[in-house]
Amino acid sequence: MKNIFLRLLLILVIGLPCNRAFSQVSSEEIDAIVQKAMESFTVAGAAVAVVKDGKIVHQKGYGLTSIDGKAKVDEHTNFGIASNSKAFTTAALALLVEEGKLSWTDKVIDHIPEFKMYNDYVTQNFNIQDLLTHRSGLGLGIGDLMFFPDGSDFTVDDILSSFQHFKPESAFRTKFDYDNLLYIVAGEVIHRVSGKTWEQFISERIFTPLQMDHSFASYTFIKDKSNVASPHLSNDKQITLVEPEQWDPSKLNGAAGGIYSNVNDLANWMLMQLNEGKYGENLEQQLFSEASQREMWKIHTTLNVNINPRYNSHFNGYGLGWFLTDVKGNMMVSHTGGLIGMLSKTVLIPDLDLGIVVLTNTVLDGAGVFSSVTQSILDKYLGLEEFDWNGFYAERLHQSNHEADEIVATIWNTVETADQSMLKLNNYTGIFEDPWFGKIEISQKGEQLWFSSYRSPKVSGPMYYYKANTFVAKWESASLPDADAFVMFQLDEEGKAQSIKMKGISPAIDFSFDFHDLDLHRVSEN
Repeated sequence: MKNIFLRLLLILVIGLPCNRAFSQVSSEEIDAIVQKAMESFTVAGAAVAVVKDGKIVHQKGYGLTSIDGKAKVDEHTNFGIASNSKAFTTAALALLVEEGKLSWTDKVIDHIPEFKMYNDYVTQNFNIQDLLTHRSGLGLGIGDLMFFPDGSDFTVDDILSSFQHFKPESAFRTKFDYDNLLYIVAGEVIHRVSGKTWEQFISERIFTPLQMDHSFASYTFIKDKSNVASPHLSNDKQITLVEPEQWDPSKLNGAAGGIYSNVNDLANWMLMQLNEGKYGENLEQQLFSEASQREMWKIHTTLNVNINPRYNSHFNGYGLGWFLTDVKGNMMVSHTGGLIGMLSKTVLIPDLDLGIVVLTNTVLDGAGVFSSVTQSILDKYLGLEEFDWNGFYAERLHQSNHEADEIVATIWNTVETADQSMLKLNNYTGIFEDPWFGKIEISQKGEQLWFSSYRSPKVSGPMYYYKANTFVAKWESASLPDADAFVMFQLDEEGKAQSIKMKGISPAIDFSFDFHDLDLHRVSEN
């Protein structure tokens, strides 16, 4: 659903291009690459599949499904694939387009009349493809607090009514800003057009024909969880087990990132993609047409090209559920996904008939694994000279985490030495409301202020005085890693808090924790 480490994929890599011929790579070579990555990063488990020339050349699990047990990851172990689910949503829409039940350019309001954006022009002109291409004009990850962390009571209806309250950051269709909410709207389009929920449609129309027999459109659908990877967080070589994120599909569909799958099933998905929608033993069946695939693999929103001599890339953009660029003259189709404790990456090189998928159950170091493994395997197939991707990503993860940790530590040092002698805590208490996030309460527990969200119970925790009229909220739930936030009060002439603005204290905070988009105003006393 959210791409927690999108920033890693935008790093400019300087390497040496090589003109060697394209290579074939054995399963043993792939295994050695993955084993080295597992030794270089602190992760609980991972799974990798590689398909080439219409065949599965490698599929294997590594490490443990949970640090609390001895069960090993295998090719059938299910992981949350998060935003890699988006390509399934666009494929589902392609099926409905081919059946004549909708058009890519249909206006969203033709199918969901109550859909309302931030101004009338955008509402009237917002089409199906606008739901999928991250060009709405809204900011990065806006509104994700309605479903991150899990456990809130927000529904699809709440999502549909939220967009009118958001402030755009760019002109409509002019700029890429990654979005999850609009994919949930796309899932609702599928529901209304087909008469089936997004979960039912994905299961019946994609999983079943592709024999993805052990994949699930929602974590809640998995009855036997004996071979499901548990999510973990890594910090300074330490791994912590956390609870899996769970969304109730009766409230919010999983179109932005709800699928749980495994490398064995995803190998079938990649083979179908590389065969232009065809599948089956002799490719006698067709899921969607070549024309539909061209539409999904066409750049709809442009992105800056990474100046990268190693791959000689010339274009970069987003299609329908896929990132698109070129490497050494070959088109690359890819996506990443991230949940709390789960990361995934899919890479397709149609010109080489090559597909790679990496799943891991550990954040942060999992980003190093999925990045270094995919790059190393790709380099071998491209015939490039070896490059130490493990060292490269390890250094950048360390540097990024170190810089963020230093900033956060400085803030907490300020908190520890702050003079609170003149504070009147009751001036800050009350109930405040945001147009889309709903009500929150600032209460007093002894000599401590406390932040509580009415609609998202995990957004709750003690507040510590920082400086001026600013406090820091320290969330109790492990579902908000590195997401502690400034709570900045605006006072009236009597010193009574009237409104609140917020922002994360860590520069490494995940974009889905969009506290900065909240506009909280006092509505009553406690």
